[in-house]
Amino acid sequence: MVALGSDHGGYALKQEVIKYLQENNIEYKDFGCYSEESCDYPVYAKKVANAIVSGECEKGILICGTGIGISIAANKVKGIRAALCHDTFSAQATREHNDANILAMGARVVGTGLALKIVDTFLNTAFSNDERHIRRIEQIES
Repeated sequence: MVALGSDHGGYALKQEVIKYLQENNIEYKDFGCYSEESCDYPVYAKKVANAIVSGECEKGILICGTGIGISIAANKVKGIRAALCHDTFSAQATREHNDANILAMGARVVGTGLALKIVDTFLNTAFSNDERHIRRIEQIES
């Protein structure tokens, strides 16, 4: 299951991601926000991150205006590897090399079409299980 979260700046793009997930029969849980009314992104970053750490969800997608703040907030949760991606190459590389468990995007940075390609790449790219990448992830987490 994919955990979703956004602040007001990412709300509209999150709605487009929800449509993509529904069209592709991908289970998801929306942790908010639920409107374009101003709110604080750390609240939703932590909800999504905690859902992943607890095992309730396997991966997450977080969206704010730039993707920067929401990814920083998510990465404060032990066990989270949130990657800010604004292109498909980065989304593929972070899954293969970092086993990233959260994709962060900026709704004011990427358009809907590209964002959905990034989501597709992130969700459909497996971790490489390469020994050097495992070693580096262990170093990140220690």
